[in-house]
Amino acid sequence: MTATIGRSRTRGVEVLSLDAVATRNALSAALVGALTDALTACADDPDVRAVVLTHSGTTFCAGADLRDPPHPDALVALLRQLVALRKPVVARVTGHVRAGGLGLLAACDITAAATTATFAFTEVRIGVAPAVITLTVLPRADARALARHYLTGERFDAAEAVRTGLLTLAADDVDAALAPVLDGLRRSSPEGLAETKRLLTAKVLETFDRDAADLTALSARLFTSDQAREGMTAFLERRDAAWVL
Repeated sequence: MTATIGRSRTRGVEVLSLDAVATRNALSAALVGALTDALTACADDPDVRAVVLTHSGTTFCAGADLRDPPHPDALVALLRQLVALRKPVVARVTGHVRAGGLGLLAACDITAAATTATFAFTEVRIGVAPAVITLTVLPRADARALARHYLTGERFDAAEAVRTGLLTLAADDVDAALAPVLDGLRRSSPEGLAETKRLLTAKVLETFDRDAADLTALSARLFTSDQAREGMTAFLERRDAAWVL
């Protein structure tokens, strides 16, 4: 399946839109590759001051595409690219975010969502764990606040996402709320932004250096386990997994 990334630009802000509506912007190998290429182009373009990552349809990202999952190494590389990009990345969310989509969200520097957006770490419900996305989620959010959501897979709202640190802000009109943010980025020097971002992301990148290999191996092992096969089959068949009490 071909995955596309919508692209537009206004006054130096490049808008990248996940545009695989048929799969709810699930992280397929194709979508991860397309987003990686688009970010590389932004990195190389001196006229891009900042990047806004948004989406088409009602879902920002549904997590890993169970029919065409990306290799864990490719997902790690994409998350690191977002964190290490020498330009600020702003997430604009007006829909739902699930599982791996939260790793994508946490990799961004500033995150904004509509108050109607919902979130869930659903990995445990299909027999796996939020392994790779922990690289971006835990350094940027409160671990104690996240424990319930990691362990139960419950859905939570934008206000809770702000409280945990996953979101910078939530608003009824997300574009109005982001207007002063984008204005501030446009008024900032490219080198000043790059070096300030480097200061802010140093600890996150240390986590990648220390833990990426182990978490990638864990993800690969879990996704080939018997429980994962049962969990994914149950999800695709819209039934409870065998372990549900």
